[in-house]
Amino acid sequence: MWRVGIDVGGTFTDLFAWDDASRAQVTAKVLTTRQDRALGVVSAIRQAGIPFAEISHVMHGTTTATNALIERNYPDPAMVTTEGFRDTIEIGRQHRELLYDPYQVKPKPIIKRRYRYTVNERMDVQGQVVRAFPRAEAYAVAEKIRDHKILSVAVAFINAYKNDQHEREMRDIIRELNPETYVVLSAETRSVFREHGRFTTTAIRAATIPVMEVYFRRLEAALRSEGCTGSLLILKSSGGITGLEYAKQHPEELIESGPAGGVAYAGYLSQLCGFPNIIHTDVGGTSFDVSIVENGKGLITRDHEIEWEIPCIVPMLDIHSVGAGGGSVGWMDEGGSLRAGPRSAGSSPGPACYGLGGREPTITDANLLLGRIEPTLGGKMTLDHAAAAAAMDQLAAQIGLSRIETADGMIRIGCENMAQAVKKVLVSRGRDPRDFILASFGGAGAMHACFVAESMNIPKVVMPIHAGVASAFGATAMDLRHDLEAFYFSSVAQADLAMVNELYTALEAQAVSLLAADGVTPDRIELVRSAQMRYVGQSYEVETPMPAESLSAADVPNIVAHFHRHHEREYGVSSSDFAPAFVSVGVTATGRMDAPPAVNVGGNGRPPIKGERSIYFNQQWHASKVYDGHALTPAVSVSGPCIVEYEHACAVLPPNAIATVDTYGNLIIDISRNLTAND
Repeated sequence: MWRVGIDVGGTFTDLFAWDDASRAQVTAKVLTTRQDRALGVVSAIRQAGIPFAEISHVMHGTTTATNALIERNYPDPAMVTTEGFRDTIEIGRQHRELLYDPYQVKPKPIIKRRYRYTVNERMDVQGQVVRAFPRAEAYAVAEKIRDHKILSVAVAFINAYKNDQHEREMRDIIRELNPETYVVLSAETRSVFREHGRFTTTAIRAATIPVMEVYFRRLEAALRSEGCTGSLLILKSSGGITGLEYAKQHPEELIESGPAGGVAYAGYLSQLCGFPNIIHTDVGGTSFDVSIVENGKGLITRDHEIEWEIPCIVPMLDIHSVGAGGGSVGWMDEGGSLRAGPRSAGSSPGPACYGLGGREPTITDANLLLGRIEPTLGGKMTLDHAAAAAAMDQLAAQIGLSRIETADGMIRIGCENMAQAVKKVLVSRGRDPRDFILASFGGAGAMHACFVAESMNIPKVVMPIHAGVASAFGATAMDLRHDLEAFYFSSVAQADLAMVNELYTALEAQAVSLLAADGVTPDRIELVRSAQMRYVGQSYEVETPMPAESLSAADVPNIVAHFHRHHEREYGVSSSDFAPAFVSVGVTATGRMDAPPAVNVGGNGRPPIKGERSIYFNQQWHASKVYDGHALTPAVSVSGPCIVEYEHACAVLPPNAIATVDTYGNLIIDISRNLTAND
């Protein structure tokens, strides 16, 4: 039976699949069908030649929820909150994105103000009732929700993380008058303090539930109509997968669903090839994603923002994305300077060279004009060189440069945008880029990877053989995963360890139940405990590992020592002068899945050199060899300037770069000579 990984991106829908019995592997890449992304999924499976009836699992990453939020393209949801807190999601934390810009405008709130209602209830911070739940007010609000035909409602009361009784009562009344309406509670979405993050995350969940319900229903129907009876699993932002029913009810956990597959592939490479520290980068048609992988695991954040001051506080991979990809459009700003992105031509109309109606020059057009792209994309489509030249000439005339100078400038600017994204992720987590190897994924990734790495003083780049469908590959390398959390606030010295143990026991039972619902047997379940901790008086937390067994007073010194060590790793400083405290406790539960087999590389029997063409580097044309990446065998080395082409991606090696093929077909590119020359 086949295990199929699918990644639906802004431009392409990618597929990677492997067969349990034969260990055979296949890939496919088709244009994303924006009008109905499920059609692209079916098309990719057909292109790969996989019988639908022989599929056991479909692991699917999607940006549908993210796109809906960014575009505010969802049915209007409502919110019911405590009187006095109607505008919490709009006021935010009173931070400024741009400190000295008096004209900055906040993003539109997830839920419009006219659909935000209040009731005069109140719990205190201990969970005690201060003002009883006003049932008459609640019925009046439920009637307004019915009158406006609202499809989904977020119920978010102050201090509900300590006692959710009033939230549950509000839900019951809404459902009584609106039986078809989705109702989500903040205490069930994320039972932690700080109302802004809890409220916005609940609003995100309410806004995207109807969107994802429709999308998943279409996707499931499309697969079933083709005869697929296998399990449909969805990629989560935390780096795991989950069953379809859970994903429908928790779309807030799918915000980084698409890029999460690439991080999983980087973790797979880390463990397979012994690369302890990897910077995962993924260049698609629309965006550039970057994150850190240490010891085979992607770093997790609880402070992700959909947009400025719109946080989503569920655990998710710390992925930073910028608008830089193959479809990024070149343009001239008001000061007459050349720019590239963040706007993208996407899959429709696409780059000018695709011949689908695009009239603006993109990064893909620039690479074609510089000789870095094979004009037929390996036989997939014929690129229109004349259309790319015409689009670039229009921009070149505005800028006052030649066609080639403009194309080269676009590539340089695009690569620098990518490098700045890498820098932001590394600096924010206190990491040194020289300690990492840069993993290059995506169809356009390795075309730019050496230039990005050079800008960041990263000496080596790894391009795996399946880089062009990396997120789809990573989807098949993921385990089922659930991250559960419970609020517990106390200094470590005064903590009630019996209560902490009770919380862990309850979380673990809930986690095992969720995994069992996805068919995971007990022998494949792994439970890991952690705690969000901080120094007393701090306003931010550090995730700290906790012992797996029941806690006792003897464990306290080790818990404190672990916290100091993790705080210093994240922020460069720790102090024994301040007492540490618990803020919440958490359990990560994973259900182990079978990993894809390693690629055995022996060459494909074809000549490794496909030919030679002129490629533009450093303001001049170079006669450069073009290699068939699938024909290269382990230990073979190639030197830049050259191109190494694969089925769904190609690597551009600048002058002085040297690349070697390892045992698993990965292309290891050494650019240290270029770094030395630049010193």
